[in-house]
Amino acid sequence: MLTLQNLSYIHPNKDLLFDDINLSINRHDKVALIGNNGSGKSTLLKIIAGVLQPSTGSVKFDSVPYYIPQHFGQFNDVTIGQALQIEDKLTALTEILAGHVTDANLTLLNDDWTIEERCQEALTYWGLADFALTQKMETLSGGQKTKVFLAGIAIHQPELVLLDEPSNHLDTSGRQLLYDFIKFSSITLIVVSHDRTLLNLLDSVYELSKRGVAVYGGNYDFYIAQKQIESNALTQDVRSKEKALRKAREVERETAERQQKLDARGKKKQEKSGLPTILMNTFKNNAEKSTSRLKGVHTEKVGAISQELSELRSALPETDKMRFGFDNSALHKGKILVTAKGINYGYNHRLLWQQPVDFHLISGERVALKGLNGSGKTTLIKLILGQLSPTIGTIYRADNQSVYIDQDYSLITNRLSVYEQAQQFNTTALQEHELKIRLNRFLFTKDYWDKPCSVLSGGEKMRLMLCCLTIRNQAPDIIILDEPTNNLDIQNIDILTAAINEYQGTLIVISHDQYFLEQMHVETFIRLE
Repeated sequence: MLTLQNLSYIHPNKDLLFDDINLSINRHDKVALIGNNGSGKSTLLKIIAGVLQPSTGSVKFDSVPYYIPQHFGQFNDVTIGQALQIEDKLTALTEILAGHVTDANLTLLNDDWTIEERCQEALTYWGLADFALTQKMETLSGGQKTKVFLAGIAIHQPELVLLDEPSNHLDTSGRQLLYDFIKFSSITLIVVSHDRTLLNLLDSVYELSKRGVAVYGGNYDFYIAQKQIESNALTQDVRSKEKALRKAREVERETAERQQKLDARGKKKQEKSGLPTILMNTFKNNAEKSTSRLKGVHTEKVGAISQELSELRSALPETDKMRFGFDNSALHKGKILVTAKGINYGYNHRLLWQQPVDFHLISGERVALKGLNGSGKTTLIKLILGQLSPTIGTIYRADNQSVYIDQDYSLITNRLSVYEQAQQFNTTALQEHELKIRLNRFLFTKDYWDKPCSVLSGGEKMRLMLCCLTIRNQAPDIIILDEPTNNLDIQNIDILTAAINEYQGTLIVISHDQYFLEQMHVETFIRLE
């Protein structure tokens, strides 16, 4: 079905992204393509789709793949029909039905007489029945744009589909439609995703790294179990190598001390025996050479073990290298932070929610805001933060320190360097070297310190945001996460999860990712309708 041979890709800046990729995917396979941020997953999909050309190697497939990319506004200037690449065919059909039966129109239509019916059925299935194919993509929400491309599968009826983060921006009902499609479809699928519910619906996992592609013959849970076995073995290897290094250094020290004693004893004997000076110097030189040779052997052994240990440590998961150290909130658990009684908010003289909203927000709670796209979750956040006032009802807020982390990480100032951004949160006057130690702890080595924040990926901005929060003298009383996993890969979601689970304050999360909510130990839900 699909074969990649000796595939490599070099960025225009000459950086090698991946090299010598070889893999085969058979008909009806459902494959998860995963890897750390920057490993080249999206680039590999683009190469398979023909959007990019590989630097070396070849891509062979039996049928042309249908590619669903991540969207960042690049389709805003086109209509739904143009985004789906069916506008010319629909125009030809309209012309033919109007009596303009030309060779050009017949060629464009290519005997696809059911194109209009398929379009309507597909858009209806994905909840887009009210949208015209002539409507501009810029008028759609992020979730609706994703659904347009998903509808294209039924319209084009391909045998191979490439999906890049297809559940991004989808609400709960949209995700369920996607899960059902993946579960029951017989189409060959290659999926890049951080959605673990989705990944568990796929038959195998292909892990992309600089070392190539490692294949795991099971779903994501199976992959995690195998990785845990590998991680445990790696940790054991590190500990064994650390023990061997300590032993080698001990032997090196003991051998050096023993040799020094032997040399000193030999020198005394030589002096007592009254040997000529020239002979004494010869013995001395031989002893020094012997000591140097012995020291060299041990130094080489210690160096070799140190190198092996360094290589083993570099293979450890990034989360194992990080230390978060969040301070506790200054507020005691159980304190009422926010009380809302019968609140609602109006846009254009129309109230947002069918029923007024009532809730208490208590210090130490973990709360999720649930609702479909457009149900007003972000509006409720602004009401909680005091950025908006309710149209009806009352809302009480106790004094607290809140941090709102939105999808664009707006707390990060793009024009600042990574180091300057960290300084913005340095309320305790940490010294420069201490600040850089904190940055290193969050994987921002000296190569990053002078980089502008504008060039950081979503995952890097998230890590920098977490780093800045730990630099502050006091942890915030409330952390609010708005769709935090949308722009993150699995590795950075794990980092975020580990950090937030060390945090003892109040957490409010907007997320359609049920797995993530479970990992966050969310127990309280505010549902908006």
